Amino acid sequence: MRCTQRENVQEHSLQVAMVAHALCLIQNKFFGGVTSPDRVATCALFHDATEVLTGDLPTPVKYYNEDIRQAYQEIEAHSVAQLLKLLPSELKSDYNQLLDPNETEVQALVKAADTLCAYMKCLEELAAGNKEFLRAHKTIHEKVSTLRDRKEVDYFVTHFVPGFSLTLDEISEPLETRLET
Repeated sequence: MRCTQRENVQEHSLQVAMVAHALCLIQNKFFGGVTSPDRVATCALFHDATEVLTGDLPTPVKYYNEDIRQAYQEIEAHSVAQLLKLLPSELKSDYNQLLDPNETEVQALVKAADTLCAYMKCLEELAAGNKEFLRAHKTIHEKVSTLRDRKEVDYFVTHFVPGFSLTLDEISEPLETRLET
């Protein structure tokens, strides 16, 4: 889609890592989680690394039906294997754990963060007047609504997501108030 602010895979991956880290911290501090925020953030940094080989396939296409979803999972697995072949043997297992983490909770937190970042991108684009994101916003909003069953996601949406619709002046306001006192 046409964006008011373009985003590359590195920027997206960094944002997903930061949100995944926050989700994990929230889960650990408030809801009894025990997952390593550092592990989650590092896996999130690599969550789209296979796009070096596959390119970015739009989500509606990836999940159009079960056959396409399965085929795309096979393509991603093949891409992980191809990337690992480029590494010295001493590093392969380390990077395999980042490119294809086998911990369910790590995967869930990274996936939730990825969805939240897509949602926040929609909010930013809509705030900038880009109506091209209306349909994506509706679809992703529904997905975020189901993710809110996870307490850390609900907390993040309640406390942090509203900030992604604020202007620079609105974000700076609390700082200006503190500086005046």
